[in-house]
Amino acid sequence: MKFLTYTEQRNTTQKFGFKIENHIIDVNLAAKWVNEDQNDNVFLSLPSDLKSALAKWDTFFPLLQKLEKTISTGDLDSLAQNESELVILPPIPNPPAFRDFYAFEQHVRAARKLRGLDMHPDWFKLPIFYFSNPNCCFGHGAEISYPSNTDELDFELEFSVIIANGGSDIKSEEAHKVIGGYTILNDWSSRDLQRQEMPLSLGPAKGKDFASSFGPYMVTPDELEDAWDDDHKLHLRMTCHVNGKLISDGNTNDLYHSFGDMIERASMNTKLLPGEYIGSGTVGTGCILELRPENTGGWIQKGDVVTLEVERLGILENKIV
Repeated sequence: MKFLTYTEQRNTTQKFGFKIENHIIDVNLAAKWVNEDQNDNVFLSLPSDLKSALAKWDTFFPLLQKLEKTISTGDLDSLAQNESELVILPPIPNPPAFRDFYAFEQHVRAARKLRGLDMHPDWFKLPIFYFSNPNCCFGHGAEISYPSNTDELDFELEFSVIIANGGSDIKSEEAHKVIGGYTILNDWSSRDLQRQEMPLSLGPAKGKDFASSFGPYMVTPDELEDAWDDDHKLHLRMTCHVNGKLISDGNTNDLYHSFGDMIERASMNTKLLPGEYIGSGTVGTGCILELRPENTGGWIQKGDVVTLEVERLGILENKIV
């Protein structure tokens, strides 16, 4: 299933829905319709937001699947809205935490080379991450304010899992039990601010503090079962266009550290909460820093439209203002 959080154009109330073909279905409205039309109140227990549903995902996800099946045979026009008429928020607008890993070898190798560094041998043993700001999350279609003290604004083409159920000290082979779904991530970066911080061996912080984009959907793992190969690699093409021009072209199968290994590391000695984001890090070719501005038409500017697409996860687009 494809879940999303959204508001209507003239209403700030957040809603929790799912996508059927080109229709967006309000979960709670659909539950009420089934109760009134079929005298079945089983769906009225569903929460009104995705994060609450993720807290008891083993209970609520099968119920949501049943709701989708139940209404798919009905009159969707009475329940559905057009996605283009909605304001799409991040799947989880207010995550408890956001950890972003550094798990694509090509990007790590290129970024370290720019600083005159070889690959650190421990990178291959240890999935590493930093904490980003969970209070600056933007959705598909949102305008992103150009950060101050910045002349080198960059995008980062990533994807992310969203934690369901939660847990502590989760082993890699058990991590699938806490993956609610996948979404696209743009880890916006001020390279100027980042360059100030990194020589001091603490960061990135302010270089990433101003915005992260997620969405448009949380796509559940069952939707992607046929995209895995025999080596347990997920094959989804990842691209970024700036003002319609293809800049980045990578694939999820280049991920060196699996999300299972990332989740094992992230949950060690602590508790992951439902609704947390676990980011992959930047795919190879997935930012201007790696490709170099002279090869891409320069850094991101005010007025630029940055469009990230991950096969089967959708399109995440933002304009810089």
